[in-house]
Amino acid sequence: MLATLRQDAAAAPRSPAPGLDRLPELIELTRAAGLSVEAEVAGKAPPLPAAVHLAAYRIIQESLTNVARHAGRARVTVRVTYDDTNMHVEIDDDGTAPSGRGTPIGTGSGITGMRERAAALGGELSAGFRPGGGFRVSARLPVRPAP
Repeated sequence: MLATLRQDAAAAPRSPAPGLDRLPELIELTRAAGLSVEAEVAGKAPPLPAAVHLAAYRIIQESLTNVARHAGRARVTVRVTYDDTNMHVEIDDDGTAPSGRGTPIGTGSGITGMRERAAALGGELSAGFRPGGGFRVSARLPVRPAP
């Protein structure tokens, strides 16, 4: 299941880099792997640089992989919203927080990589346990290059 969601970074690309136009396909692959996923898109997407499309797709992909790996059969909601200056990507799951929270958030490469991807575009990303249970990844990606 995880191999379906996370592609090997070492493999040579055989097709154009994925973007949000492939979000429905990613959601369906995730459902086929056994997760309950809903997607919501709000606002009108302006023309976006390919790097923003790729970053948003990869953040969602990694988040879904993390849910599959750490939250079991949790329900997941993926939200993409646009305003005049930013794209907001939010991935929420209703999984249970690990007891004792023995492993700090972001000790692997997944969340760190998502943060770096967002920061490289002038955006930001936060990730953490939600009050009452579950986990949230929230990213802001500028839709226009910084002046």
